[in-house]
Amino acid sequence: MAQSVTLARPYARAAFEVARAAGSLDAWSQSLAFAAAVAGDARVAGLGNDPRVLPAQLVALHLPAGVAADGPFGQFLAEMAEQRRLALLPEVAELFETLKRESESQLLVKVTSAMALDAAQAEQLKASLKRRFHREIELETSVDAALLAGAIIDTGTEVIDGSARGRLAQLAGALA
Repeated sequence: MAQSVTLARPYARAAFEVARAAGSLDAWSQSLAFAAAVAGDARVAGLGNDPRVLPAQLVALHLPAGVAADGPFGQFLAEMAEQRRLALLPEVAELFETLKRESESQLLVKVTSAMALDAAQAEQLKASLKRRFHREIELETSVDAALLAGAIIDTGTEVIDGSARGRLAQLAGALA
């Protein structure tokens, strides 16, 4: 996993720079999401290293409808196909989204709570996190009953563990 992210990072940066220069971050984001979904399909994964499959055929397979093969995104896919790196597209898409959010001053925050958050709680949490991080907040919520109570907030660079399970673990560590 770490190696694939390391290999994907330069492709994601290159894609981001081209998309930003063209003012088409959203279009590239959608195209990368499509190509990543295709690359993640088990039926397609085996074709990436098959010498009988030409890079142009791989590009055509990963190219979203309506996107020209000779356009910037098509050329980007062609370069990845020539290097036999299309399997990295899911990581490239994820890193691209991170760069896009950073450029738009957005922060993806993953919240795992013991019970589902209602809309009012989610908005209150977003407002609080916006004040703390000075960025627009995009919440991704999930429920884990094993937390007992409270929530774990993961910003990608910082984790705030306000769960009962986390507090019990801290107490156990202090007593040991």
